[in-house]
Amino acid sequence: MKICFVLSEIKTETCGTSVVILKKAHERGHQVFVMSVGDFIFNRDEDISLRCKKIPASVKGEKVEEFWEQVQDDKLKAKTIPSKDMDILFLRNNPTEETSDRHWAEHSGIAFARMIQQTGVLVLNDAFAMSHAFIDKLYFEELPAEIKPNSLITRNKEDLLKFWENNGKKMVLKPLEGSGGQDVYLIDKDKKNLNQIVETLTAKGYIIAQEFLPEVSKGDVRVILMNGKILEENGNKAVIRRVSSDKSEFRSNLVLGAKAKKAKLTPEMEHIVSLTAPKLIRDGLFFVGLDIVDDKLIEINVLSPGGLDYCEDIGLPAFTDTVIDALERKIKYKQYYKNSLSNRALATMD
Repeated sequence: MKICFVLSEIKTETCGTSVVILKKAHERGHQVFVMSVGDFIFNRDEDISLRCKKIPASVKGEKVEEFWEQVQDDKLKAKTIPSKDMDILFLRNNPTEETSDRHWAEHSGIAFARMIQQTGVLVLNDAFAMSHAFIDKLYFEELPAEIKPNSLITRNKEDLLKFWENNGKKMVLKPLEGSGGQDVYLIDKDKKNLNQIVETLTAKGYIIAQEFLPEVSKGDVRVILMNGKILEENGNKAVIRRVSSDKSEFRSNLVLGAKAKKAKLTPEMEHIVSLTAPKLIRDGLFFVGLDIVDDKLIEINVLSPGGLDYCEDIGLPAFTDTVIDALERKIKYKQYYKNSLSNRALATMD
């Protein structure tokens, strides 16, 4: 299997979920390629090419950091390869984390992937589905109301104040486009810094206001889905509680210093998954992260969900073997059905 992982930037990529998955694919003998989102090449009347690094068999390392350091080293040169030579293009760049000087990187990966997908290369997640779900907080709003907190999307301060009044004078504000807990604010009865916060957020675009869920003080739970099912390996499920070590901090993002812990799958979580999964399967979203507080889904991540890199530290399997097994099956299905399956159908075929 030839698989190319698209990252935001090879040089700055940390040893997160993308790297642990590609390391496992390499260890299992697959031809693994890695590229930055700025390394697509389009020539008229030709297939799109990829300027990427092929990870040689000589690259080894028991620790993921040792492995990745060798891949990032400038001694390993990138080469230009036709995209049609790949079996799978796995989009793992995160557009929502791009800086203002890299606006070009926000949509380009998905746009090129749509073109590549139409040549028969399996793209994960389905590129057309990712285009539809690009503003994942809006995609989130397409899900059933009973599993979501009350919310409002607006750029108007008066609308926000009315929402605040109607929700017990407590709400959470965040940018409609963003991730990693950046620019997320709790507004309570004293409305501290509200004008400044609204001004900051509207400068970035639309604002989403959500009702405050008191249970968030216990942290949230990241549930990782693959093919519309909870990712599972050896009877363990990819369910990770994220708890802030700072009691005054209501955000529980791992990148902000929250701690990962094992979590128990509850009936409420299973209910949320049962209502979310059919849409994800229909849309071709292979690998997705759900963030849950008690019985409410507070966020969905379809662009570059993470969490696998924390699993072994908290006594869970890495789940990477299960992910690679799924990728191998998809290529076999593609061969069995002689390329008659759509990318969308194949993307979530178990």
